[in-house]
Amino acid sequence: MTFAPRPLERRPVYEQVADVLREAILSGEMAPGSALPPERELCGRFGVGRTTIREALRALQTKGLAVASGPTLPLRVVAPDALTTEPLRDTLVHLLRLGRVPLDDLVGLGALLEGAGAEQVAQSDPRPDLTAAREQIASMRAAGADVAAFELADTRFHLELVRASGSEALTIVTLAVRDTVSKALSSHLNSLADPRPTLAQLIAEHEGILQAVIDGDGDTARRLSAEHLRRFYDGSA
Repeated sequence: MTFAPRPLERRPVYEQVADVLREAILSGEMAPGSALPPERELCGRFGVGRTTIREALRALQTKGLAVASGPTLPLRVVAPDALTTEPLRDTLVHLLRLGRVPLDDLVGLGALLEGAGAEQVAQSDPRPDLTAAREQIASMRAAGADVAAFELADTRFHLELVRASGSEALTIVTLAVRDTVSKALSSHLNSLADPRPTLAQLIAEHEGILQAVIDGDGDTARRLSAEHLRRFYDGSA
């Protein structure tokens, strides 16, 4: 790889590192299936600590651009499914920064989309395999007080439910909206002296959503999924 880190800006450093790596993946400089450099090497390249590199790698995983190939193996680049979401996500980010679209509107849109996805999965016949969603709840529990790890599992949980609906359009738009609002929502968790009680409540809400889907109760699945995002946002505002 020959990519060079850009001059760092006044925003979270891990985001800037993730952007450089993301561009290397989307440009094809880092090919699908190739291993990302070790954390120590990335620390040296960017002149940052290991915590920053780990946050950046988690951001790549959230966007679906990297996947863990094993507990002790390096992350590997995957085919950039996020290519189709990048223009939409960037548009939403720009509109948000310009004040054209209030954050509350995007949260409301996300609640509608995720609620619709949960309802559709609950009413599917035959019922899709929900193993991946269950695994993300387990990952939330394993995260403990690690907000970044929890957020990654949280995002994946909702995306797995939407993907299970079989609607590619719904999945793409949901990913773009959630990616746009996630920074604002996660900032609240990072501001808490002890996030564990809040994380425990969020895990319980995820379990309620999944159980409603398993029970085939579309109305409850839609309501709980929508309320889950709105309640957290209202509480963090």
